[in-house]
Parts: sequence; structure tokens; C-alpha cells
Amino acid sequence: MSVNPNNVSSEARDGYVLVRLSGEVDLSWSQAVRRAVLDALAGDSPVGVDLSAVSYIDSSGIAALVEGFQRARTRGSRFVLVAVSDAVRAVLELARLDRVFLLVATSDAILIAA
Repeated sequence: MSVNPNNVSSEARDGYVLVRLSGEVDLSWSQAVRRAVLDALAGDSPVGVDLSAVSYIDSSGIAALVEGFQRARTRGSRFVLVAVSDAVRAVLELARLDRVFLLVATSDAILIAA
């Protein structure tokens, strides 16, 4: 059985910043996720958060994403959730946040997402 380690990384791409998360986003490292999201939003580029490799997310992880969304909205920036895993989608739908966040299938859609 392969265990997906918790990891967060950011990558500047052509016209946007992509934050990639993997593993289980819970209280033990949600502050690292929060910091990576807010750091990515420090510039003027749109930000996408790739959640394809996230197997679990709790309320602290959701709070980090909501804070990123609110910061982007305040600044007039685009904040997009990319390739949302089934586990994360279930939590977003339960909290009705799938209606709040812009969800796209691939990072290529970050710049064209309305």
C-alpha cells in the first residue's frame, strides 16, 4: 500500500501560480497550506490550488482555502480550485462550498475560467 505524504508546493507558471497539495490536509499542517496559499496570492497573478492528490481534508484545510478565496476576492484576483479529488469534492458539496469556489478540471483552465 502506497501512502501519499503530505506535501505543498508552489509553481509560477505562464500567467498564474499553481499551489499543489497532496496527502491529508488536517490541523497538523493546515497552517503550511494556509501560508502557501496566501504567499501565492501576494502577487498579481491568478492562483490555482491543485487538489487532485488530496485524500482527506478537514475543517482547518477548508478554512485555509476559504481564507485564500476571501483574500483573492478582496484584491480582485482569481482563485480557482483545480482537479478536485472526490474526497475534497464531497466535503465541499456537504458545506455547499462547491457553489462558492470556482472548480476547474485542469490548470490550463485557470486563465480562461470566468
